[in-house]
Amino acid sequence: MQESSILDLLVIGGGINGAGIARDAAGRGLSVLMCEKDDLAEGTSSRSGKLVHGGLRYLEYYEFRLVREALIEREVLLRSASHIIWPMRFVLPHSPTDRPAWLVRLGLFLYDHLGGRKKLPGTRALDLHRDPEGEPLLDQYRRGFEYSDCWVDDARLVALCALDASERGATIATRTACVAAERRDDHWEVTLLDTVSGGRRQVKAKALVNAAGPWVLDIIHDVTHSRSNRRVRLVKGSHIIVPKFWEGQQAYLVQNPDKRVIFINPYEGDKALIGTTDIPWEGKAEEVAAIEPEIDYLINAVNRYFKVELRRDDVLVHFSGVRPLFDDGKGNPSAVTRDYEFELDAQGQAPLLHVFGGKITTFRKLAEHAMQQLAPYFPAMGPDWTAQGVLPGGEIENGDFATFLGQVKKRWPWLPAPLRRHYARLYGARMEQLLGDAQRLEDLGEWFGSCLYEAEARYLIDHEWAREPEDVLWRRTKHRLHLNEQQITRFNHWFAASATPSRLHAAS
Repeated sequence: MQESSILDLLVIGGGINGAGIARDAAGRGLSVLMCEKDDLAEGTSSRSGKLVHGGLRYLEYYEFRLVREALIEREVLLRSASHIIWPMRFVLPHSPTDRPAWLVRLGLFLYDHLGGRKKLPGTRALDLHRDPEGEPLLDQYRRGFEYSDCWVDDARLVALCALDASERGATIATRTACVAAERRDDHWEVTLLDTVSGGRRQVKAKALVNAAGPWVLDIIHDVTHSRSNRRVRLVKGSHIIVPKFWEGQQAYLVQNPDKRVIFINPYEGDKALIGTTDIPWEGKAEEVAAIEPEIDYLINAVNRYFKVELRRDDVLVHFSGVRPLFDDGKGNPSAVTRDYEFELDAQGQAPLLHVFGGKITTFRKLAEHAMQQLAPYFPAMGPDWTAQGVLPGGEIENGDFATFLGQVKKRWPWLPAPLRRHYARLYGARMEQLLGDAQRLEDLGEWFGSCLYEAEARYLIDHEWAREPEDVLWRRTKHRLHLNEQQITRFNHWFAASATPSRLHAAS
C-alpha cells in the first residue's frame, strides 16, 4: 500500500516515550503516525515497578536535576490522571548496618523540598514498635521513616497517551514494525511491516523520532543506517508477585547490604509486587526473563525485614524488563543515570531524533523536550501544552478520586462494589463509554470470572488496540492475576471467535 501524503512526524516505538511524544506532537497540530512492532507497552513500559517517583536513591549519585524534575512531574501526572495514578506512603525501616540514619533523614528532607511538593504529605519519623506500620516487621527494627510517592498503572498510562494522541488526530499502528527508512533530503521514505498479515506499506514523513527503547540501536544501525556516538546500557530489572502479607495500604522500601533498595508494594488488592533487581543484560531485549538467583534475592530481601517467611512457592508470577539506560560510563548498573538524552541527526536534511534513556515519571517532560528539539523544523506547530493536559478518563473534578467513586455509585448503583472500583480506576470519567446503555449486570454480556465481562473486552478491542487476549488480560488490565486457567481458556476462545480481523483492523 502506497501513501502519497507526507506526514509531519513518524514515531517509532509504542512504549511510554513514543506514546508520550506522539501525544505531545498531535496536540501541537502536527500530523503523526506512531508505529509499534508489538502491542502498546509490551516491552519495558509494562514491566516497571509501577511507580511515579522522584527516585530517592538517585540523590546518592548527585542526580539532583533528574530528581527535581521527577518530583515536579509526580504532581503534574497526579493531576492529569488521578484514576490510574494515586498517592502511596512508603515505610523505610532503618537498619543500622546500612545507610546511617542522618543520611536517610537528609535524603528525605531533600526529597520533600527539592520539587516544590504541594499535594503529597511530607516525611514523618516512625516508632516501629508503636506505630501500626511496624507490626509486620521484625522486632530488631525499632525506628523508621514514612514518605510519599505515587503509584501508576504503567501499561494503562501508555494506552491512555496513545488514546489521547489518536483523539487529537494521530494514527496509532500497533503490531507494525518500521523495517526501512531512507532520507530524501526534505523527508523520509519509510517501509512499515504489518507483523500479523505480513503486508507492507510505504509512508513519507518530514521527521522521524526513534523512541524504540531497548531497540534504539537496532533502529539506528538496521533501519535508518545512521550513526550515533551515544551508547545504551541494557539493565534487567525483575519483579515477583506474591500474596499480600501485611495490613494497610502502605508500601515498604528496604535497604540491602549491597546498597540497593527493594520496593514491596500493595498490588491489585490482595497481592504484593516486589522489585527490582539491576543486572547487566547482554542478550536480546525480547528474550529477557527473571532467573532463580534474582527471585531468591528478592525473597531474601523481604525475609531480612519481615516476620513472614516468604518461600519460592509463594511466588505467583515473576516478570522481567530491560531498561535502556543512557550509558554514562558508570560501572555499577545501579549508578547508571536514569536521565534521558537526545541525539538530533539532521545536517540540513530531514531530521531524525534518537531518544536514549528516560523513566516513566519523566515521560511527559521528555516528550516536551523532544518536541522542542524538533521545533525549528515545524515553525507553525503549537506551544507546549501537556503540563495542563488531562489524560483520557482523568477528567475528574479536582482530581478527587474518592468523590468521583461516590458519584459512580450514584450513577450506576447496580454495579457491585469491586466492579465499580475496577472500572473507575481503569477508565475514570470514560466509564460512560464502556458501560453505554447498560442498566443491569446482565447487560455487560458474558462473564469470564472476577471483574471481567464482555463489555470491557469489547471496549478495549474497539478503543484501545487490543488485538490479542494478553493485550486485555495483562496490559490493558490485570485480570490474568484474578482468573484461573479454565477462565483464561474460556476468555481466549471467546476472543478468537468474537474479535474478528475486520474489527481488529478497524481499531488500528
